[in-house]
Amino acid sequence: MSEGEFDPAGDQTVSSELAGVLPVEFTAFHSQQHRAYLRYAHLQLGNAKDAQEVVDDVFTFLLKVWRQALKEASLHGFAWAVLREHVERRLAALGRQVAMVETAWFSALRRSSRERLELLESKLGLYAAIAELSERQYDVVLLAFLLGNDFETVARMMGISPATVRSHVRGARRTLSRKLGVDWIPGEEKDQ
Repeated sequence: MSEGEFDPAGDQTVSSELAGVLPVEFTAFHSQQHRAYLRYAHLQLGNAKDAQEVVDDVFTFLLKVWRQALKEASLHGFAWAVLREHVERRLAALGRQVAMVETAWFSALRRSSRERLELLESKLGLYAAIAELSERQYDVVLLAFLLGNDFETVARMMGISPATVRSHVRGARRTLSRKLGVDWIPGEEKDQ
């Protein structure tokens, strides 16, 4: 697993019994998005159990409103907003802040050798700075750089254009450069 991968439970497909009674489009959407949603929720919540429950709740909600969701300007954008809302509600119910800083740092630590510990300490500052980005920049950075998705995938997941993803990356890099005191080199945000 690469540094950006968080895979607490792996892929989960809709069971063949349910697939026959669920709308085909919903089954396809679930199959395409479940793993990514689970990885994002795990990164935010810090544990697999909470992440699985939240993602199950998201897909249950989406199934209930599926016909209306299909009428939205962007199904992916609508579903992404539902995921974010469910994650935020779970964090509020648990009385916790986003776990991304600790989750990302400890995941990186598990894969590291002693020589890399110094580098990891600097990453903790980076993760803390990422946590302070605007909502859209934060999501784009998590999806693209911590979870390893290419810009096209990030755009599709969030229901935005690839150009908007690149714009958020540029803004995030400028903000992070300022907060971390490093030089930002324009043009570094090429598609991955």
